Amino acid sequence: MINRSASAALLALLGGCSLMPDYERPTASIPAAWPVGVQTGGVRKAANMDWQQYFPDPRLQVLIATALQNNRDLHIATARIAEARAQYGIQQADRFPNFNLSGTRNASLTPASASVTGTALQAQRYDVGLSLLSFELDFWGRVSSLNVSAKNNFLATEAAQRAFRLSLIADVANAYLSLLELRERTQIAAATVRARGESRDLLMRRRELGVSSELDFLQAEGAYQAVLAERANLERQQAAAENLLDMLLGQEAAGIKDLPAGKDLAGQEIKPDLIAGLPAEVLLQRPDVLAAEYRLIAANANIGAARAAFLPRITLTGSGGTASRTLAGLFDAGSGAWSFQPALSQPLFAGGRISANAGIAEARKVIAVAEYEKTIQQAFREVADLLNARDRIAEQLAAQAANAQVQNQRLRLVEARYQAGIANHLEVLDAQREAFAAEQGATQVRRVSLSVATQLYKALGGESNIPEERANQEISRK
Repeated sequence: MINRSASAALLALLGGCSLMPDYERPTASIPAAWPVGVQTGGVRKAANMDWQQYFPDPRLQVLIATALQNNRDLHIATARIAEARAQYGIQQADRFPNFNLSGTRNASLTPASASVTGTALQAQRYDVGLSLLSFELDFWGRVSSLNVSAKNNFLATEAAQRAFRLSLIADVANAYLSLLELRERTQIAAATVRARGESRDLLMRRRELGVSSELDFLQAEGAYQAVLAERANLERQQAAAENLLDMLLGQEAAGIKDLPAGKDLAGQEIKPDLIAGLPAEVLLQRPDVLAAEYRLIAANANIGAARAAFLPRITLTGSGGTASRTLAGLFDAGSGAWSFQPALSQPLFAGGRISANAGIAEARKVIAVAEYEKTIQQAFREVADLLNARDRIAEQLAAQAANAQVQNQRLRLVEARYQAGIANHLEVLDAQREAFAAEQGATQVRRVSLSVATQLYKALGGESNIPEERANQEISRK
C-alpha cells in the first residue's frame, strides 16, 4: 500500500499541472454557404481522388510525376519535414530522464610545500556509475507545453509540404496547358501568315498588271506584317512557357525518356465535375488551412511554456555506482557510492526578460489566429471564384467556339464574293482579321476552361483523404 501511494504521489508530481491555455478553434469568419447562384453539385470528390485520375493525359502524367521527383522546392519542403520531426524528437526527449554510464579515474599530487602535513600527498580514485543528468520535474507543464508546440510545428510543416505538393501538381498542369495553347495559337498564326502571304503576292501581281490598286496592296502588306509580328510574339511566349515547365520539372522536358504522346487542348479530359459541399467541410480539410491551424496550436502551447517560466523550476541530478582508491577494489563489498542533488530555482529579477517572453508568446498567438482566419477567408474566396468561373466558362467557351465557326464561314463567303468581283479587298481583310481573332480567342478560352478545372481540384483539397504513403509514392522513389 505504501509503495502504491508513493508511486501515485511521484506520478502526480511528475505530471504536475499545465499553464497552457485550452485550445479552441477560432470561429471561421466566412459564410455558412457558398454565394447564391453558384452551382456546388458534382459527381466526384476532389479529396478522394488522386491526380492520376483527374489528369488523364499520359504525357501530363509523366510530367507531373517527374516534377514530384525532381522539383527542388519540393525537395526543400520534404527536408523541412525531416528537420521538424527531428526537432520534435529532441524536445520530446526532455520529458524523460537522461542517464549516462561513466567510468572515471582521478589522480592528484600535492607537493610538500602546499601540504598541511609538510609531506607530498598522492591520491587516486576510480569511479563507475550511472548518472542522472539534470532532469526537470515538469510540475508546471513547461516541458510538456514545449513538446506540444514542437509536435504541432512538425505537423504544420508536413501539412505545408502537402499543400506545396498539391500546388506543384496544379502548376505543372497549368504550365502544360499554357504551352499547348501557345503551340496551337502559333500554328493558327503560321497558317494565317501563309494565307495572307499568298494574298499579298497575288495583289502584287495584280498591281503590276494594273488590275489592283496600290492601296489594296498596302492593305494586304500591312495585314501580312501584323500577323507576322503576332506569330513572333507567340513564339516568344511559347519559349518562355517551355522554360517555366522545365523549371517546375527540375529538368528539361525534352530530356525525359519514353515521353508518351500527349493530347491537344480539345482532347484533354480534365472535367471539373467536383462536389463542393459546405464551406466548413471543404476548407478545413485543405492542407494549407490545416498547416495554419497547427501553427496556431503551437503558438497556444508556447504561452504555457512562457507562463511556467515565472514559477520555480525543480531539477534532479544524481549518480550511483562504486568507488575505490584502487582499480582492483572497485567492485569490493562496501564500495558503493551515490549522490543526489535536487535543486529548486525561482526567478527573482531578469530585467523583464520573462515578462517580455510571455508577451511575445501572447502576441504570436494573436498573429497565428489572424493568419488562420486569413487563410480560411482566402480559401473561401478562391473556391467561390472558381465555382462561379466553372459555371460561366462553359457558356463562354460554347459562344466563342460558335463565333469562330461563324467567322470562318463568313471568311469563306467573302473570299468567294471577292473572286466573283462582288466584294472588295477591304472586306476580305476584315473577314480575315475577325476569323483569326475568333480562332485565337476560342483557343484561349478553352485553355482557361481547363485551367479553372485544374485550380478547382487544388482549391477543393485534392488528395486530402488519400493515405500519405500513397500520395508521396513519387517522392519516395527519388
